[in-house]
Amino acid sequence: MPDWETAKIALVHEWLTPEATGGSELVVREILQQVAADLYALIDFESSNPDSYLYKRAIGTTFLQHLPLARRGVQKYLPLLPLAIEQLDLGEYDIVLSSSHAVAKGVLTRSNQMHLCYCHTPMRYAWDLTFDYLRGSRMGRGLPGAVTRLLLHYLRQWDVISANRVDYFAANSQHTARRIWRCYRRRAEVIYPPVNVERFPFVEQKQDFYVIVSRLVSYKKVEPIVRAFNELGEPLVVIGTGPLLDRLQSIAKPNVKILGAQPDEAVDRYLSNAKAFVYAACEDFGMAPVEAQACGTPVIAYGAGGALETVRDLRTWGENGTGLFFDEQSETSLIEAVKTFETVRSQFHPEIARSHSAQFAPTIFQQRYLSFLERCYRDFRSGTPDEVSVLSS
Repeated sequence: MPDWETAKIALVHEWLTPEATGGSELVVREILQQVAADLYALIDFESSNPDSYLYKRAIGTTFLQHLPLARRGVQKYLPLLPLAIEQLDLGEYDIVLSSSHAVAKGVLTRSNQMHLCYCHTPMRYAWDLTFDYLRGSRMGRGLPGAVTRLLLHYLRQWDVISANRVDYFAANSQHTARRIWRCYRRRAEVIYPPVNVERFPFVEQKQDFYVIVSRLVSYKKVEPIVRAFNELGEPLVVIGTGPLLDRLQSIAKPNVKILGAQPDEAVDRYLSNAKAFVYAACEDFGMAPVEAQACGTPVIAYGAGGALETVRDLRTWGENGTGLFFDEQSETSLIEAVKTFETVRSQFHPEIARSHSAQFAPTIFQQRYLSFLERCYRDFRSGTPDEVSVLSS
């Protein structure tokens, strides 16, 4: 069996579209820069996109590629996703890498193929966000709701079964590693995803406004932020788009500017000049707070999920603090945090935030991911995979 650098490798991701450009896609891009791998996905509309780094690249896809409306979001074919991913024939490869937040980890492999999964999250709508998904969807009520609940029940069963097809798990945070253990009873090596911190301009002298950059969907909890700032009267800039855009624009008072989607240059300018970045979501990792800190901008964040690993609360870290946490995803809790921030704002040091963000740089990801891949393949070649020995070495 060849060393991993000479092995034939496949990389599987869920979907590749111009609309999907989040943290998981950045991980795919970084892996492809370091590993010579053939790329596969449920659907691909990036290899035909002249603006994509994947333009004209050969990418293997599934039958979902040819279904109507797939380009607008393959999630509408949720019942078919497990079946589709299992149709990818990867038998010619020595190593299968997956980048998974839904079904990519469910590809079928043989006993002589090593499968390493970088897990961004166990499937959110099947686990942690099941009831939020049902409450917020027309498919969550009445007879369609009963069918949806049955579908999610079977999807959870498939999700656990497919986790057993993975030889080694990596997770994007300690928070995700705990969720992998809770859902799958599998250990995971924590490898923080790459954040291009060097891209963001560092500004020491801040202006008098707060900022949030986010997709405008319910679980991001942008609406409580807007309502809190309506009451505070402090200037807030909201950047991002999504199904809640119109609603947020309708409730925002004059001190809250809802800008919608903005080009990177504008995002960078607002992030670097804001006196604080506001963040109310419970994310598995969350790149936006790291990007804000790369600009030297402190973060006011809900104290849960990945934020606990990327932001240092001033009340615990003292002069090395890079933000403040609030305890509840509520307007009241956030208002109290903003008022506290205003009293301690002078204690934050932008250069500390910038320095702290450097630990999430792409070079760190590259080093840790390739090291883990090498250890896993060495262990796999030695016989039965032993994730405990790999993770403790």
